[in-house]
Parts: sequence; C-alpha cells; structure tokens
Amino acid sequence: MSAAATPEAAAQLLFPPNVQYNNSRLYTVKFLSSCFAGAVAGVLGLENTLGFALFIFSTLLTSSCLYLKCKGRPAKFVSGGWWELVNPGQENIFSFVLVWTLFYGIVHVYD
Repeated sequence: MSAAATPEAAAQLLFPPNVQYNNSRLYTVKFLSSCFAGAVAGVLGLENTLGFALFIFSTLLTSSCLYLKCKGRPAKFVSGGWWELVNPGQENIFSFVLVWTLFYGIVHVYD
C-alpha cells in the first residue's frame, strides 16, 4: 500500500495513543527548555529584547534538536508536523517570564 496522498489520510495513519504520548513528551521538553532559558536569562541579567531573543533562540534550538530526533520527519510522530515542534505555546512563554524574573530578582537584588 502506498503512502497517503492527502494530509487527512496521513493523519489517519497515526496511532492516537502514540501521538498522545509524543505530545506529552514534547510539551515536557518545551517546558523544561523554556524554564532553563528563563533561568539563564535571569542569571545573566538580560533585560528587554535580549531576554526574549534568548527565548526565541532556545525555542529554535530545541525545535531543531527534536527535528533531528524525528529523523527529519516530525509529521510521522506528531500531528502538527514541523509547526508543532516550533510553536512555543503560550504557557511556555509565561513560564519563561516567571523563571526569568525569579532568577533575575534572586541574583541581582542588590545591584
């Protein structure tokens, strides 16, 4: 049987429990990456656009590592494909800002 011709047919080839597990692991990796990037931005004392540039850089680095882990075929493992890897998610942006301000306040309180 040949590969699916349309995206809808390709989505039907994915086994839902495996996709759910992959999405769960993807969310965990993105969350930890954004928290780690927030801690780095806070410790380094980055402010304004430099801090958000670090967040964008860490998101792209994480996405490229996950892309390599998927062997260049993310649509085979997650339903959103490449966009699902790159999308940081609103909750991860908030987690980044929270950890960023926390570590900035802890390290640079007497500056």
